[in-house]
Amino acid sequence: MTIPAHPSESPASRPASRPLGVAAIGYAFMGKAHSNAWRNVASFFDVPAFEQKVLVGRDADAVAEAAAKYGWAESATDWRTVITREDIDIVDICAPGWMHAEIAIAALEAGKHVLVEKPLANTLAEAELMTAAAAKARAKGVQSMIGFNYRRVPALALAKELIAEGRLGTVRHVRAAYLQDWLSDAQAPMTWRLRKETAGSGALGDIASHAIDQVLFLLGDQVTEVSGRLNTFVNQRPAGNGAGSGSKEDVTVDDAAWATLSLTSGAIASVEVSRVATGRKNSLQIEIYGDKGSLLFDLENLNELGFLDATLPVREQGFRRILVNEPEHPYLEAWWPQGHIIGWEHTFTHQIRDFLAAIKDGTQPSPSFEEGLNVQYVLDAVEESAANKSTLTVVRQ
Repeated sequence: MTIPAHPSESPASRPASRPLGVAAIGYAFMGKAHSNAWRNVASFFDVPAFEQKVLVGRDADAVAEAAAKYGWAESATDWRTVITREDIDIVDICAPGWMHAEIAIAALEAGKHVLVEKPLANTLAEAELMTAAAAKARAKGVQSMIGFNYRRVPALALAKELIAEGRLGTVRHVRAAYLQDWLSDAQAPMTWRLRKETAGSGALGDIASHAIDQVLFLLGDQVTEVSGRLNTFVNQRPAGNGAGSGSKEDVTVDDAAWATLSLTSGAIASVEVSRVATGRKNSLQIEIYGDKGSLLFDLENLNELGFLDATLPVREQGFRRILVNEPEHPYLEAWWPQGHIIGWEHTFTHQIRDFLAAIKDGTQPSPSFEEGLNVQYVLDAVEESAANKSTLTVVRQ
């Protein structure tokens, strides 16, 4: 996929006095979450001046309503025109995965900094093209980042610090389970997320990407081999889009996925994800076990981190609950007094804060498209393994 570059004001030529102009593409679930972050980040963090210029969507009336509600100055329906505008410096892509590659590559070639929601793309080929475009743009001072927002959960950021400090010693194994239940009802209707041509994959790309990114992020490691399995429990669902009563449509993606990951360090990670785990609303559970300590986390209690220090005498050992709300904890200096918890939406505010800081400093933000591509390689290997009866499969690097 090659998108011709459009003439545009480069980051270097933008007048320092002009605020960064931001365009967001997509106004549904992720568009709403990102818009909330753009609207609030400057109220809590010291960030470069910017303006919420334009919100882009396909339905003119709906996107205009969303733009007014979410704080955007205007709305538009043609993203191609928007990315050529000289007053747009940042493009935030919240559209479905099948649109990521075309928009991101065009925006990067137009000299715009790009933030794109995970997973990077629906296919490995698209992800590789996006990564190559990002590397080329970076040489011209254009930054790019993928939106794995759970890296910005203060408790998980603290977990990474503790691991890096050696508090867990040698990490031996990790358990990551991301469980939801929004598809538990067999009568839940079809959506674009259940069609391979629009979603790429099901639970694997949607939520296993988060779990795998956390394994790589927390351990600073790489996956070398995987064994995987996918399963679709409900193969047909009520058709949407005004289809006749009683009509069904085939589900062409997975409902759940399982994988065992071998890491460069010698550690082993198990990953389990499901969108049919009845009773689990949005539970990303992570357990990390080292020879000197262990950590426990659950997204449904995102202000808490469980920590066991195995260097203490046995009579004093046990998991202790750390309430991650102190000013000394990552990101928390900007928020409320101790013990006043924050929520899921704050992770997006932290993400925008870090992205803007990187643009200001001219440094590569993390996670980069290269890091997103590494996750895609793991997802691709899991899918390949599952297709070959869980055969151990080498991950591309």
